[in-house]
Amino acid sequence: MKYQFFSKTLFFPEKEILVICDLHLGYEEMLLKQGITFPFEQLEQTMSEIEQIVLEIKRNYKIKKIILLGDLKHHFNFEIEEKYQIRKLFTFLKQFVDEENIILINGNHDKIELDKMKYHDFWIEDDVAFFHGDKLFKEVLDKKVKTLVIGHVHPSVVIKDKSGIKKEKYKCFLVGKFKRKNLIIVPSFFHFIEGSELNESYKHKKDFSIISDKKLENFDKFVVGKNRVYKFGKMSP
Repeated sequence: MKYQFFSKTLFFPEKEILVICDLHLGYEEMLLKQGITFPFEQLEQTMSEIEQIVLEIKRNYKIKKIILLGDLKHHFNFEIEEKYQIRKLFTFLKQFVDEENIILINGNHDKIELDKMKYHDFWIEDDVAFFHGDKLFKEVLDKKVKTLVIGHVHPSVVIKDKSGIKKEKYKCFLVGKFKRKNLIIVPSFFHFIEGSELNESYKHKKDFSIISDKKLENFDKFVVGKNRVYKFGKMSP
């Protein structure tokens, strides 16, 4: 397979690239400043989950590059705590790949650059283009690019019983066609919020992302379970 799903991450075995999307570091700090005392150790849990995924992948493959697909931080404005958390995460990731192979993609929440950490609007590796998904760039539509990988949408699905009383929400990947190319939408890695319910209340404002709600109905969804990712077929209109 050209790509595989590992929990909430996307992995390209031949290219040895791991994709992680929408970490939203700083969300916990935002809650605390609003007087909501619900500490969930966001950074520590994020690093712990990433480490588990990396160790699982390394049982059979090598990881050469890690691409952080935008919205590394949560606040739209500047927050000093976010700088500390981003530096700590960057140091943590360097134990798995070389520093120059940690690729930061600019998301709509990312408004700061730290030290030598440079943000890219997009990253093209052979025939695959990686970008956040809130904006479209002409370079990613080049004929040599066959697959687009984005985040930003935070896709999830709601599964419920026949009575509609018991409901559970799960993050999911979306795979389909866009501009005559393969498009993979990666779920948010942020563990505290599951995301936007594609099969119930997914209605974003116009121009929220590069792809419309209607077009997503033709995408296959792959739901992230506890121990594996399940194929759930196409979205329900």
